[in-house]
Amino acid sequence: MWAAEEEEEEERRPLLGPPPCQGSSSSSSSRSRVFGRRWLVLGIFSLLGFVQGLVWNSWGPIQNSARRALGFTTRDISLLVLWGPIGFAPCFLFTWLMDTRGLRLTVVLAALLMSIGTLLRCIPINNLLIKRWLIHTGQLFNGLAGPVVVNAPPFLSTTWFAPDQRATATAIASLFNYFGGACAFLVGPLVVPAPNGTTPLLTGDLSQSNDSIKDHIQAFLFAEFAVTVLLLAVVVAYFPSHPPLPPSIAAASQRLNYRTSICRLLGNFRFLMIASAFAMPLGILAGWTGVLDIIVTPLKVNQVDAGWIGFWSVIGGCVVGILCARFADFFRGILKLILLLLFSGATLSSAWFALTCFNSVTHLPITRVTLYTSCILTGVFIISSVPFFFELFVETVYPVPEGITCGFVTFLSNIFMGLLLLFLAFYHTDVSWLNWCLTASCMFSLVLILLFKESYDRLYLDVLVSV
Repeated sequence: MWAAEEEEEEERRPLLGPPPCQGSSSSSSSRSRVFGRRWLVLGIFSLLGFVQGLVWNSWGPIQNSARRALGFTTRDISLLVLWGPIGFAPCFLFTWLMDTRGLRLTVVLAALLMSIGTLLRCIPINNLLIKRWLIHTGQLFNGLAGPVVVNAPPFLSTTWFAPDQRATATAIASLFNYFGGACAFLVGPLVVPAPNGTTPLLTGDLSQSNDSIKDHIQAFLFAEFAVTVLLLAVVVAYFPSHPPLPPSIAAASQRLNYRTSICRLLGNFRFLMIASAFAMPLGILAGWTGVLDIIVTPLKVNQVDAGWIGFWSVIGGCVVGILCARFADFFRGILKLILLLLFSGATLSSAWFALTCFNSVTHLPITRVTLYTSCILTGVFIISSVPFFFELFVETVYPVPEGITCGFVTFLSNIFMGLLLLFLAFYHTDVSWLNWCLTASCMFSLVLILLFKESYDRLYLDVLVSV
């Protein structure tokens, strides 16, 4: 099924540690087996997450061009971004499919939803009203793929990777979705020219007609559709649910059923504590980043600079997250320590930014360097914490399935973001309170992490029981 017989035998050899001794049992040797194809599976899934994030953030960086060529309003731009969180409404359905039917079905379904969404967006039609509705519907379909690309990384890493590579695999798979959203700040303005009277993110010709801008937007949408369909073909052709042999004891062990899992999660105070520590700052950061240009406007920072701040925050968070994950794989059992360090930095940097914006009282200097540094560090510290939270969730509630565990916390995070945006709809004249909300959420999470009593049930099963 996989490949030629010789290649199969080659991949069945252990890649970690020395080969098993002659006297060891077959069950002992099979517990340490990993397969080289795991990196291919991780690469395909990471690319899928990258493209989903890229498609989700397609319109923010080119909003001025979309307003001019397609007649978009501020409400349209906001709603196009909100289709991402709205797509998490059926989150628990996707996690149930993942935990009961495996990775292949859910990943193929996610790729199919993304392909349908990008197809609807690029249908050539002259009626701008119908065109807008098709684009909105397409964004919703892409948002429906979000629960899979966001919640599946811990499940994928447990299924395919050995214990000393799981944190790294989770970090790569989860952070590539953020990376795709950040790259939209480069790809969109590079392809679509800015209209007259606006400043492009990348230097280009300002004298562009509406028809020319519309043609470039159409080409941009066609390109995203082509990439998505290519990924769908790759996933259909090769994306197995699991390897022939499990890479660890935890990967082969029995999980709880869905109903028991939900009861276990809701009744586990430690899990609810660490879930709140994740959901609150991540949800508030998402809303805060979405209106960052409004927050920094009184400080004479334009929309382009706000876009660059968001871009470098995500890029820095991805790099730091992957590097810290590799460190966590070498020194296992230190997830709480890493999160304490990250949220200590997030609390200090977010407080620095909030106090700088409150300079009428604090009299702190407002310079581009201080604003860039404090904003970017806040994003880096919070975003890089995502894979460590995911791993800690799974360790805390094991043997609850990874899908339902991560689905619960990401759903909770979207609730916090929705509440923030709801308050913003009523209190939008002065948005400086958002800075203090972000600082308070980081401080609150830091306290929860400090009080949290960590446990590594899955790691104990893999490392100690297998000895």
